[in-house]
Order: sequence, then structure tokens, then C-alpha cells
Amino acid sequence: MSTDYLPFVSAGASRTVQRGTRWQRIALWFVICWFFFGGLAHFALTDLEARIVPPQIPDPRDVVLLTGILELAGAFGLMLPWTRRAAGWCLFLLTIAVTPANIYMIKIHDQFDVPLWLLWLRLPLQLVLLWLIVWGSRWRAARRGY
Repeated sequence: MSTDYLPFVSAGASRTVQRGTRWQRIALWFVICWFFFGGLAHFALTDLEARIVPPQIPDPRDVVLLTGILELAGAFGLMLPWTRRAAGWCLFLLTIAVTPANIYMIKIHDQFDVPLWLLWLRLPLQLVLLWLIVWGSRWRAARRGY
């Protein structure tokens, strides 16, 4: 089976070089899917997502659309070897930047049909997501047996 599709190739290699462990590649694909579908949700559920933007942030609808664009760009950036590391760090920072919205959602939890315990669980799971972003987007150089 060929492994010469984008997330597994070396940007500077003349031939395909498998990089990272199997679990790292799974983490990368999880993060790509998370931000791809999350980015799409910003457009499909804009009004719902705008409700969790803290009131101190102006133009919540625009912020939701902008973060959706950034999530989609990050997901596509992770697929390209030459942008993967930068995209990973950008998604890491974006995830930290949207944390106040997750905390605000806990504060106004009665406006949503989501159990409060699930909203609280989201915060430590966000730490796991941050780790997956960094780990999945940072490939180590492949060792060649010359």
C-alpha cells in the first residue's frame, strides 16, 4: 500500500519518506478532521456559535466567521508538509484564544441544551486537544539507513 499522500511525505525529499509514528499520524488526522468540521460548523451554525462569544468581544458573528476561516485554513495547512508545523502552532494559539468562549458557555449554560458536566469536561479535553495539535503536527526527521 502506498503512503505517498501529503500528510506523510517529507517536504524536501526527492522520494517519499514515511515520517512519524502511526499514532502521530492518527493524531494528525484527528486534528485535521476536528478543525475541518469545526470550521464548517462556524458557517453552518453561526448564530448558535455567536451566542457563546463573551459580550466583551465586539461583533460576535464576525468573530465566529473569522475563527471558522482560521480553523479551515489550519486544517488545510496541516495537510501540507511545508506548512504543517506553522499551522499546528497557529491552531494551538487559536485554541487558547477561543477558551474564553468555552468558559463563558459554562457561565450561561442554562441557555443551551447541553449538560453542565459536559461543558466542564470540555476544558480538560481541550488540554488533550492542545497536546494532540503539537504532537501530531511536529514530525521528527525520518532516519535513513545509509
